[in-house]
Amino acid sequence: MTIAVILLLCIPACAGIASVWLPGRIAGLVSAASGIASFALVIALIPGASHRDLSWLGFARADALSVVFLLATSFLYACVAVYSIGYLNTATGHAGPAGRRYTRRFWAGLNLFAWSMLAAPLMGNLALLWVAIEVTTILSALLVALEGTDGAAEAAWKYVLLASAGLAIALLGTIFAYYAGSRVLGPGYSLAFGPLLAVAGRLPHTAVMLAFVLAVLGFGTKVGLFPVHTWLPDAHSEAPTPVSALLSGSLLAVSFYAILRFYQIAQAALGPRFPRDVLLVFGVASLLLAALYLLDQRDYKRLLAYSSVEHMGILAIGVSFGAPIALAGVLLHVLAHAAAKGNAFMGAGVLVRKFGSKTISSVTGGLDLLPWSGPLFLAAILALSAMPPFGVFRSEFEIVTGGLATSGNAATATLVVLVTVAFLGLSVVTNQMLLTPRREPAGVTGPARGEPSAWMVVPVLAGLVALLVLGLHPPADLTGLMGRAVAALRGPA
Repeated sequence: MTIAVILLLCIPACAGIASVWLPGRIAGLVSAASGIASFALVIALIPGASHRDLSWLGFARADALSVVFLLATSFLYACVAVYSIGYLNTATGHAGPAGRRYTRRFWAGLNLFAWSMLAAPLMGNLALLWVAIEVTTILSALLVALEGTDGAAEAAWKYVLLASAGLAIALLGTIFAYYAGSRVLGPGYSLAFGPLLAVAGRLPHTAVMLAFVLAVLGFGTKVGLFPVHTWLPDAHSEAPTPVSALLSGSLLAVSFYAILRFYQIAQAALGPRFPRDVLLVFGVASLLLAALYLLDQRDYKRLLAYSSVEHMGILAIGVSFGAPIALAGVLLHVLAHAAAKGNAFMGAGVLVRKFGSKTISSVTGGLDLLPWSGPLFLAAILALSAMPPFGVFRSEFEIVTGGLATSGNAATATLVVLVTVAFLGLSVVTNQMLLTPRREPAGVTGPARGEPSAWMVVPVLAGLVALLVLGLHPPADLTGLMGRAVAALRGPA
C-alpha cells in the first residue's frame, strides 16, 4: 500500500515535469499512461481502505472517504488524458513554435493539475489539505488562461481573485480549527485530522462553529456553491475542453471533500443539526440558482458549468439529510457525476471541433453529423438529468430516499422540483443541438459527417460503461468502500 501511494504522488508529477521537454505526441502518450496508471493505483488502495485507515510518513493519510474521491479524480484523469491526444491533434491555429509551446504547457499543466487533485485527499493534516487545494487553484488558473484570448485571461483573473478570497476565508476557518484543537491537545498540536476528530467532543463549540461555517464559505468558493460561484461559468467556458472536464468533474468534488472533513469534526463536536442545516441552506440556494440559469443559456459549455453548480448543490443537500442511504447516494453521486460531466464536456469538445462554435444556436444536426459522439453526448446529458439506468439516477434516488426518511417532505420536494427544472433546461438545449435537422444556406457547404478523432470517442465510451456499472450493479469492493466511508461521515452512534 505504501508503494501505491508513493507512486500515486510521483507518477503524475513526473509526467508533468517530463512534458515540458518531450515532443507533443510523446508527451500525450506519457500523460495517457500516467492517467491509466494512477487509476490502477487507486483501485489497488480499495481493499486496504475498506477495512482500515492507511497512513504514511506522518502527513499522508488514506481512508475510505478519501479513496472515493481519488477514484473520481483518477478515472477522469485517465479519460481526459486519452481524449486530449485527439483534442490537440485536431486543433487549429497551434502550428509552429507557438503551437509547440502551447502543447508543452497543456500537457505539463494537465498532469500537474491532476497530481494536485490526487494529492489533496491524501493529506492527513488540515493545513496541508488547504495548501494542496491552493496549489490546485494556481495550476488550474494557468490552464484556464492557456488559450491566450481576452476572454480566457479575464476568466482566469476572475477565478484567481474569487478563489483566493475564498481560500483566505478557508484559511481563517483552519486557524479556528487549530485554536479549537490546541485548547484540548496543547499548543504543539499540528492540525492532524485523526487526533482532532478523536477529541472532537471536548472542543470549544464556538470555535468549531466558526471553523465550519468559514470552511463551507471558503472551500465552497471552489465547490461553486451560491453565492461564491460566479467564477465558475466563465472559467469552464473559456478553458480548453479537457481542462473544463477536470474542473467540473474533479476539482469541485475535491473541494467538497475538504468541506466534508470539517463536517466530520463539526458533527462530532456539536451534534448533527447545526452542520446539516448550514449545508442545507447552501445546497438549496445553489440548486435553485443553477436550475433557473439552465433555462436561459446561449453557450453550451456555460450550460454544463451551471449543471455543475446544480450537482454540487445536490451533494450538499444529500449530506444535510444525514441518513445512511443518503450519504451512500452522495458518495455514489461523486463518482457518477465525474463520469457523466466528464463525458458531457468531452462531447462538447467534439461539438466545438465539428462546428467551430460554443454557441447553442450554431449547433444543429449533431446526432446525424457525429455518429458516435452525438449519441454519446445525448447519453451524457440523460445521465446528468438522472435518467435510468445511469449512476446519477441511482445516486439521486438514494439521496431522495434518505431525505424522505429523515428530513420530512419539504426539503426533499424542493430537491425533486429543482432537479426537474434543471432537466427541462438541459433537455431543451440538447434537443436543439442534436435532433434539429441542419439546414445550410444555399451555396454553403456544412461540416462533413464523421468524428474528428477516435481518441475523442474511446474515453467517452469508457465513461458510459462506468455510468452503467454504477447505475446497474456497483462492484462489491466499491460498495464495501462506500459503506465504510458512510460510517465515517455519520460518526459514532
